[in-house]
Amino acid sequence: MIKKIFTLVAALIVLQTVNVKADEGMWLPMLLKRNMVDMQKNGLKLTAEELYSVNQASLKDAIISFSGFCTGEIISDKGLILTNHHCGYDAVREASTVQNDLLTNGFFAKNMEEEIPSPGLYAKFLIRMDDVTGRVMGALTSDMDATQRAAKINEMTREIKAEAGKDNAYEIEVKSFFHGNEYYLFVYETFKDIRLVGAPPEAIGKFGGDTDNWMWPRHTGDFAMFRVYASADNKPAAYSKDNVPYKPRHFLPVNISGVQKNDFAMIIGYPGSTDRFLTSHGVKMALDKSSPAIVKIRTEKLAIMKEGMDKDPAVRLQYASKYSQTSNYWKYYIGQQQGLKRNKVIESKQAEEKAFAEWVAKDEKRKEKYGTLMADFDKAYADYNNYIMPRTYLIEAAFQGPEVFFLAFQFQGLQKMLSDKTTKPEAIKAATEELKGAVAEHFLNYNEAIDKKLFASLFAMYQNDVAKEMHAPVFNEVNSKYKGDWKAYADKLFSKSIFTNEQRMNAFLAKPSAKTLNKDMGYSFMNSLYGDYTARIRTHTREYDQRKGELSKDWVAGLREMQPQRNFYPDANSTMRLTYGKVLDYNPMDAAYYGYITTTDGILQKEDPSSEEFVVPARLK
Repeated sequence: MIKKIFTLVAALIVLQTVNVKADEGMWLPMLLKRNMVDMQKNGLKLTAEELYSVNQASLKDAIISFSGFCTGEIISDKGLILTNHHCGYDAVREASTVQNDLLTNGFFAKNMEEEIPSPGLYAKFLIRMDDVTGRVMGALTSDMDATQRAAKINEMTREIKAEAGKDNAYEIEVKSFFHGNEYYLFVYETFKDIRLVGAPPEAIGKFGGDTDNWMWPRHTGDFAMFRVYASADNKPAAYSKDNVPYKPRHFLPVNISGVQKNDFAMIIGYPGSTDRFLTSHGVKMALDKSSPAIVKIRTEKLAIMKEGMDKDPAVRLQYASKYSQTSNYWKYYIGQQQGLKRNKVIESKQAEEKAFAEWVAKDEKRKEKYGTLMADFDKAYADYNNYIMPRTYLIEAAFQGPEVFFLAFQFQGLQKMLSDKTTKPEAIKAATEELKGAVAEHFLNYNEAIDKKLFASLFAMYQNDVAKEMHAPVFNEVNSKYKGDWKAYADKLFSKSIFTNEQRMNAFLAKPSAKTLNKDMGYSFMNSLYGDYTARIRTHTREYDQRKGELSKDWVAGLREMQPQRNFYPDANSTMRLTYGKVLDYNPMDAAYYGYITTTDGILQKEDPSSEEFVVPARLK
């Protein structure tokens, strides 16, 4: 049994928080035996079996993937979940009204009957993971090209998943690691009856806002609480009043005595994705092109949403989650650019590549295998250089920009069915009924004025920042008919399109026709932009993705071959990982010192009633 745990789970930062100096690594729990000597030397009191075990309760049984986008921790024998405030943000928003604003005021259930069902959320528990590299790689042959390799890998993945999922209700995943050099099977049990238990007021849960996000020192009460419910036999079940709190295999005891400098600490959870094996070419492209573009687009998007939210409390609730999701990685990309430059990552990568080239040159077999690798990277990135901006703008300004674009995109399947005279009426009816759900969800938290401003502003940026030869035909229409005035074009589109008005959309769904869709300005705009991208640009981006994947596989294999004594860890890919270190203070820059812990004194020192990011509620004082 695990008796006492000093752990930082999910990088949770509450009112009293710590600065953890972590050793480099996002380690797979199944393989932690490789790290045990170092971890125990740093102060770990647990065994590898107590961290990860298939046959007995272990730490991994208390850690969940919270709805696929966050980490959560089970902290009681009645399925109580602790997670980050932003992870529960949308659930709290959905439970809020202007009259009962739980986001602003906070919420804590006084008993289980007051806990609020949160449809769409789930808790995914890792049952086990297995190394299936031999089976996948053993099916590949040297004479296969990239397409044949990918097809065979997909075939083997389906076969392995089918076998592992036979005669059980588990979810099965097979994922690639080390850029296709290893493969692991993951078995999960997923519970979908999740209920909101509590969250602090937004002034506490988001104290410091975007200014302090991704920063230290931080003073945010960054937590929310939920509970997992199960059937009477402790199995996953759809929501029911008859369900009971889940009894976990293990839960984390909470240590309220605090931490001391040099204490051992761990973070265990489900980080989304990293690209630590990226070459200097990729880092340079991110610094020079993609990251600045993302920051620029999101800065404009945030300003437009904020303007609308500040005018109306109802709109603030509608857009609170959208704003938060956009701002989180907006701040991340800003910090990433600063960190890459400050830490001279390009230069570090180039030094690594130079050492690799020298190692390759010393052996004929290595030259045959890796001799052209860096030159191939040069060519792949040079070819892709023309397409990174249209791709970035398509993702950020179109698919994650005005919501009208993605709604229209969802109707492509119906348009094809309506245009095909052989499509059976029942098939059209089924497709239409399915779209009705997406339409209802879309308009539930939709503000036409905000979306129209986003449309006009973001696509004007698209036109200015993406090379003219990469423009879709609809850009010519805006320039010729509207003299390049995107506001005028947006006014016309939003006044006419079925995709900008719920009543017009419902009337269309009651009597759908291909003619109506094809003539609609919203659908025509989406079809022109995405259709042109698909026809002229996607071929190049797919070739780049495939080529980069092949080269990265060889690059990672070569690095591991060059450094056989080094304990490499794979990039994050939304699977469970563990990192560790010690609780320490640090010096972030010349003449600056940050302590290892923050206190409530810092909250009062940062208080600024004129800034909504640094308001301190009277109750907290």
